[in-house]
Formats: sequence, structure tokens, C-alpha cells
Amino acid sequence: MNDIEREAIILNSAWEMIDGMVNWAMFVKNDRTVPTNLMFETAQHSRLFVILLGDFLSEIRAFRGDPVPLGLTRTPSNARPSDLTFLFHLRQVCADPKLGTDTTALSAAVESFADWLEGEFTAQGVNLHTIDVVANLRIARIRYIKMCGDIAKHNLARLATNVSHLRKLLEAAGHPVCEQKAYLAVENFFEWFHNNIFIYHSSQIAEFLNNIRWSIYDYLQPEFRRPWHLTPKATPRFPIYSYRVPSDITEPVARAMYWDAMNRSRSKPYVQRFVVAESFKRRY
Repeated sequence: MNDIEREAIILNSAWEMIDGMVNWAMFVKNDRTVPTNLMFETAQHSRLFVILLGDFLSEIRAFRGDPVPLGLTRTPSNARPSDLTFLFHLRQVCADPKLGTDTTALSAAVESFADWLEGEFTAQGVNLHTIDVVANLRIARIRYIKMCGDIAKHNLARLATNVSHLRKLLEAAGHPVCEQKAYLAVENFFEWFHNNIFIYHSSQIAEFLNNIRWSIYDYLQPEFRRPWHLTPKATPRFPIYSYRVPSDITEPVARAMYWDAMNRSRSKPYVQRFVVAESFKRRY
């Protein structure tokens, strides 16, 4: 993949992932743009959201020494925590744009989310009642979100890494436990952090993601206007259109994702720009 092909894949993939999370099937619909908050349609929607968010915040890795899938750039060994997410690839677009010129807004949206994710907070009085432990846990937001996403997605047999994280958190809080007890506490951890803290954070997370989506839309508008055209077969009733794909985009996957990105750019994102009330941003 060359740089412009890679960019088409990154932007369309990010937009598609955000569409899957921030939409009016996931959240109760409202038309407000003034300070507000969002509510999940059901508890099951909140669980799906954190699973999808966990995927967005996961590193795309090479498998057994193979190249990183789709020609994406390998994350450097000294990467900051937010670089071990899809935000890393959006940063590559911002650093060297190919389909547009002005990535100021997109970079600001990415960095705002990244800084928030890397921030830490202390959850007071976390009650892990299955192992008779009440602790004040100091944790980075990105860590607890990824742990909740994994717990929501996998059974205990696939949670060894998260059990290790939980043991380290408990040890740092002065409550060292064995591996078996940490396994017993996994569900309590999820109940406390997902059902309380994540639900509180979800509106702000949706705002971050929506800002990234709108910034991608704005960035791609000049490119969308350049290649779009009606075909000779177009009629007033059937305005058949096409795109003049940049000549450097030749790989089939990249061409398909370029088309998808252009089609997404035909209309504004279906969730309006919104700002979450400060009362939903002060804690944790």
C-alpha cells in the first residue's frame, strides 16, 4: 500500500467504526446541540458500545512476523498508550495528509481524545465483594475502558491479561491478591467500572468520537467535490454518479474504501455536533 491508499483505508475504517458506536440505535435520539448528555437505549447497548470501543482502542498488530494488515504502519516500541489504538493511524494522516490539506481540526479532535484517555483518576471505595476487598483504585481511563471491553466480550478463560492488570491495581492500592481471587473479582470490577463510571463517561466519549467523525467529514469535503461526477447514463430520475479515483489508488481494498469514504462524504454525519454538559465531565 502506498500513502494515499493507506489514508483512504484509515479514514474510512475510522468513520465506519465510529458509525457503529455513535448512532441513534445505540443512544436515545435527541436533536439538541446545547450542553446535553446521551443515554443508551438499553443496558445491552451500553455493553455493545464498550466492546466496540475496546476494538477501536486496540492495537492493530502483525501476526507471527507478518506485515501489519492492510499496509498500516507498525506502532513504534516507545509508543504512548494512545498510540496503541486506532488513534495512532489517524495521527499518521494528520502528520502527512494526502487526500486533503488541512488536518487542523482532525488533529485537535484526535489529540483531545488521546489526552483524555491517558489521564488517570482514583475510583474511591471500589467494592469487590466476592473477595471481601474495598479499595481505592488509581487507573488510567484507557486501561479501565479496555478492561471493561474485554470482560464484556470474553469469558474468564480469555481474561488472563486483564486479571494481571487487576492484580497490579490491587497491589498498588495495598490489597495484593492471588490470581484465583483476581479471577473471582473480575465481574465485580466490571459491575463497578462499567455500570457506574463508564456510563457516566459514555456521553463524553461519544462527543470525542463524534468530533473525530465530523472532522473526517470536513477534511474530505474538497476531495469529494473533485472526483464526483454524473455518468453518461445519468437521468433526472436516476442520477447515476461515479468517482474519478486518484490514479495512485490501485489496490482493490483501497479503491473500495476510497469509494466508501466518498459515499459517506455525500451527506453530513447523521448525529449532529453536540457538546456534553460540564457536569458529565468533572468526575473521574
